[in-house]
Parts: sequence; structure tokens; C-alpha cells
Amino acid sequence: MAKSSRYSHPARLLALFALIVVVLYALVFFTGGGKPVPRLGIDLQGGTRVTLTARVAEGTPEKSSLELARQMIDQRAKGIGVSGTEVVLDGNNIVITVPGEQGAEAKNLAQQAKLSFRKVVASQPVAQQPGQLPASRPGEPPASGAPSSNATPPPASGGAPSTKPGGGGTVGAPARQQSSTPAPPPSSQAPAPQQPDGSIDAQAAKEIQEAKAIRQNPALAPANPSDPAAQAARKAAVEKAFASLNCTPNAKDPLVGNDDPKLPLVACGDKDTNKYLLEPEFLPGTEISNASSGYDQQRGQWVVNLSFKGEGTKVWADFTSKNTNQQAAFVLDTNVVSAPNIQVAILDGNTQITGKFTQTEAKQLSDILKYGSLPLSFASSDATTVSATLGLASLQAGLTAGGIGLLVVFIYCLFYYRLLGILTILSLGLSGLLVYAVLVLLGRWIGYTLDLAGVAGLIIAIGITADSFVIYFERLKDEIREGRTFRSAVPRGWARARRTILASDGVSFLAAAILYMIAVGDVQGFAFTLGMSTVLDLVVVYLVTHPLVAMVSTSKSKFLSNPKHLGLGAVQQLGSQRKPTRVGRAHVKEA
Repeated sequence: MAKSSRYSHPARLLALFALIVVVLYALVFFTGGGKPVPRLGIDLQGGTRVTLTARVAEGTPEKSSLELARQMIDQRAKGIGVSGTEVVLDGNNIVITVPGEQGAEAKNLAQQAKLSFRKVVASQPVAQQPGQLPASRPGEPPASGAPSSNATPPPASGGAPSTKPGGGGTVGAPARQQSSTPAPPPSSQAPAPQQPDGSIDAQAAKEIQEAKAIRQNPALAPANPSDPAAQAARKAAVEKAFASLNCTPNAKDPLVGNDDPKLPLVACGDKDTNKYLLEPEFLPGTEISNASSGYDQQRGQWVVNLSFKGEGTKVWADFTSKNTNQQAAFVLDTNVVSAPNIQVAILDGNTQITGKFTQTEAKQLSDILKYGSLPLSFASSDATTVSATLGLASLQAGLTAGGIGLLVVFIYCLFYYRLLGILTILSLGLSGLLVYAVLVLLGRWIGYTLDLAGVAGLIIAIGITADSFVIYFERLKDEIREGRTFRSAVPRGWARARRTILASDGVSFLAAAILYMIAVGDVQGFAFTLGMSTVLDLVVVYLVTHPLVAMVSTSKSKFLSNPKHLGLGAVQQLGSQRKPTRVGRAHVKEA
């Protein structure tokens, strides 16, 4: 009974491994849609890689701000459904990688989304002739000394959108809320070349400072009506600011993300059809609690629904109460996305933004407001698109390299270990089944994407797994060389070999873990697959390789137990020669 119990141990280990494989593949085929395909990275299935460069007025961006921006971009990607996105820091840059056909989303994930609420002082159509003064808002003194007859009357009651040049819809309590289909936010970033040392191009910093000096000149603030000199200075400042502002389609604004909320601002708006003179910010966009888009049945248009936090609700209620029939500009990245009239006081913070939005534009704006503004402004300094054809070629090359590596290992094992080599090949095959199932499940559970670097890690892991077999088999040879039989050498050889295997795999796993923690991008993928394969190597060696060797050693088949067929014939002969010598020495010692 003891003998039977002893030799049933390998069978139990093999049964445990079979159970693990069955469970894994049941999860592969019966969960997550049942598609047994791992999630592939950009270099295998194609996609887009975007490098973002921070834009600051001077110096270099702070690391804490860059890390916060990285986290927020990653949150945006998950929030709007851009699956498989990887967002990492690379020095002073942020690198966004999106596999598949979602490149447009990747290029727009870094929209600044710096929202502020400002009161409109005056507005001017973009097509207005130079020298013609902007129209003043009702209730305000004429801008730049313009006659009061230029002031545009407020819209009629009833909630109708404003149709005057400075109009941009209305603000009121939301009547209906209905979500729409996600869409990527529009991009309006200005390029900012990066210097070799990682600092921002001096030309970009100069443009920011110049634009701020003109369009946020403190002289734009209302002047004392009894001071002709101050009035003249303000008139000149307003004319200069409006003249300097380029509101043509696709024009780049150097002030994006770098405007001062404490100063007045001259900005474009209404889809680049109007220019606005705005007061300093009275409410920051950070006070927004939630945002969503929907179709307002009463107005027959798409709107953005906002709700504010506690302090924001108070400020908004106070402003809307004191400025009924005045315009409030919703300024996103120095662009007025909506300049609606305040129809009624909004006391509960639930607000609608109307601005002649399409469904896509409304969803874009709500997504941006919902996921917050970035602490820095970014420009896309590099965007690389990898085609699916190139990705497939890369995958085929990686699989070919792995196949050649496996073939070389197979030939070596068969030539050097013979039947033990067949056990090695079987173990490697079962290890491959285990690794593939884990890759598929990790892609579903944690979003892991397999890239070329990961494939390289898997190929190197073949050598690590084969090395464990070599350590075991060579330890068996040492035992047989000492004069033991194959049957008695297996348990002793395994007891010694497993310590070496554990130490070797432990070092490999530790190296992979450290590399994963300190590396970024593709190198992390390499380290992850290397570490994962190292752990699975231990599972295969303990649950497959050793039990199979133990079963062969106890087999009653003369063919299987013949050391010559196991590649152990030469060492057995050497052990047979050494055995009489050891016996003779023992007799001499006893005499």
C-alpha cells in the first residue's frame, strides 16, 4: 500500500494541472464573449501613438502636474470608452497609445478643457470692419466710448435663443436630460516644439506672453467715466486686442490653457463668428459636479446639462440673480463655446448650456466638462499611426522567431536527452497552452495588451523554461554518475534540482519585477510577460515535468526505463565503474 501511495503522487499532480487548464479554458470560451484571442497592442494590430508636449509660459512643467495630467487623460480614455489605451510619462512628455481604429480619440484626449465662467462686456462680429467699435452689453457703459445706441436689446421672453451678433443661446433650468452617443472632443491645440533638453521652445513661450499682454491687458477693465485719459487708454487697448485676435477657422490660439482668470479676456466664440470682451472669471469650471448632454424637446436642440458643487451653486445663484438678461460666457480653453442670456435666477445649480450644438458637439463638451480640466496645456508634438498590415507583419515575424526558437530547443532536447527530450517538448507545449489562456484572460480582466516587446518576453521565457528542465536532467545525471539507478536518482535529483530551479526563477522574476516598476511603455510589456512566464514555468515544472519523469522512472516498461533511451547510458556506465571502487574503499575502511 505504501508503494502504491508513493507512486500515485505524480498522477495527482498531473490531475491538478489538467484541472487548472480546464478551468482556464472554460473561462476563455465561456466568458467575455467567448473569443479566444488575446488583446493585441498597437505594434501588432495597428493603432496610433501620440506624444504630447506641455505648453507653459516659462521654464519646464512640474513633475507633479505632468503626473496629474497623465492620470486625468487616462481617466478620460476610460470614461469615453477608448479601450486599450496606455498613457505613460516619458520625461517631460506624455505618450498616449491607442491600439486599433480609435486614433482620432487618442489625438483629442489631451484637450485642455479649462472651463471658466465670465461676464460678457461687449461683443463684435468677426466680419466687422477695422475701426468699428464692439457693441456694448445692456446695462453696461458703452465699450471704448461707443454710443449707447449701439447696445443690442435683450432677447424676447419665452426662452427663444438670442439672434444678435453677441448671442449664444440661453441659460436656464434644464427641462429634459437625455444622454447621447460618445464622441471625441475637438482639438484646438497649438504645436509647441520641444528642445533636446526637454524644455519648451522659447518661441512658444514668447507667443503666450505676447498674447497675454494684449488680450489680457489690465487696461481692458472698465475705466473711470470721469477720467478721459483712462477712457482713451481703455479704448486703445480694446481696439488693439480685438484687432490682434484671429478667429478664422482652425486658427491656433497661443493662450490656450495659459490665460489668467483674474484678468479680463478677449476671446473668439460662436464657432468663430464673434469676438468677445469678457470680465475676469467669477466661477471656475472646477466647481462643476457633473455634466451630460441631451436633447431639449421644448427648444428642439441639443444642450449640455450642468450641476455645480456646493460653493459653485451659491456663486452661480448669486450671479444669475444679479445679472438677469445679461450674457454669461462659458469659456473653454480661451474660446467662448456659449454666451447665453440669463433668463431667470438659477438657485439649485442645475443649468443648461445652449449654443446651437450638434449631438456630437454637445456630447464632446459634456465629456470634457465631466472629466475635468488638465493642470497643463498640451500640444501634439508627434503622432504616429501604425497600419494593421504592418502590425500583422510584425506579429508574423515574432511568431516565426518564437517558432524557430522552439524548434532549436526541440532538436537539442531530442538529440541530447532522447525520451527525456520528448517529455521536455510535451512540457513546453503544455506551458504554451497555459500562457495563452492567461494572456487572453488578462486582456479581459485588466486590459493587458500583448505587444512586440511582450512577444520578446515570451520567447526569452522559452529559454528560462528549458533551462529548468536542463537543471533537473543534469542533476539526474549527477546522481546516476554516483552509481544510483534511474529510479532511485529521480527523487534525490529532484530534491536538489528544485532548490536550484527556485533560485534561478526567483532571480529572473525579481529582475522582471524591478524592470517593470522602473520602466515605461514597451519595456514594461517585456518585463510583464517575462515575469508571468517565469511563474508559470514553476507551475509546469512542479505539476508536469517532475511527475512525468517520476512516472517514467517507475514504469515497468523496459523500453521506457532503459537509460540508453533516456540519454543516460553514458553516465550509467560511468556510475557502474565508480560503484565497485566505492564498495572497495568501504571494505578497506572496515578492516
